[in-house]
Amino acid sequence: MMNLADTELRSDDAPGDEATRAEILQADDVVVSFEGLVAINHLSLSLPRCEILGLIGPNGAGKTTLVNVLTGFQRPTSGRIRINGEDVTRWQPHMLARKGVARTFQNGRLFRDYTVRENVEVSAIGVGLSRRDAHTRATEILGWMELENEAGVLSDTLPYGVERRVGIARALAAHPRWIFLDEPAAGLNDQECEVLMKTVSRMPKAFGCGVLIIEHNMRVIMNVCERIHVIDFGKTIAEGTPEQVRENHNVIQAYLGKHRG
Repeated sequence: MMNLADTELRSDDAPGDEATRAEILQADDVVVSFEGLVAINHLSLSLPRCEILGLIGPNGAGKTTLVNVLTGFQRPTSGRIRINGEDVTRWQPHMLARKGVARTFQNGRLFRDYTVRENVEVSAIGVGLSRRDAHTRATEILGWMELENEAGVLSDTLPYGVERRVGIARALAAHPRWIFLDEPAAGLNDQECEVLMKTVSRMPKAFGCGVLIIEHNMRVIMNVCERIHVIDFGKTIAEGTPEQVRENHNVIQAYLGKHRG
């Protein structure tokens, strides 16, 4: 079985550590309005490659809307999205995917009549790999994630926890420079959360990618993130290390001082 701590799956043209960390995805003064309702309110955020950033906030704070903007699924009302200084605000999701932006979704979105390996292969083909190279890539990633025994299993028969992990494998197959995980621990038991935390914490070294994770499970956030960005009502209310955020008065008020749905 492959050792997650020692295995690196970076592409052959991946830059060295110093150059990799210099690459950055940014949201600059982003506003998103829906028929007068402001979902994101002049928010700025940065995600360097090889960093794990947590994005947290109460329900309805605007977290998924922000990720939709960063990955091309929602166009901002104003503001800019930049990759290494290049304006990519109006790019479609498939264009950003080829630039190295990948994501998972809360509802999984697997192809139910495909096997696990085929689901991962489709993602690799989508960013330009040949079928042969996509097969190799899928095999490597499933091995890295210790899912090789499920490779030939139809996706519609998977246990929920495994299904969530296959969603991450699909995103990793796209050679991401930045990967966005939308509530990956939702519905997982304690053991499955431990596996998730181990996987996420090792992604930057293994793949040379930055990771942004939206999550309500604070044990996951506090254990895997180097930095946490907290939003409420579409605005930034705090940013810092897990220790700094844990003690921040605005964060405590947002979670404990308001009745939120």
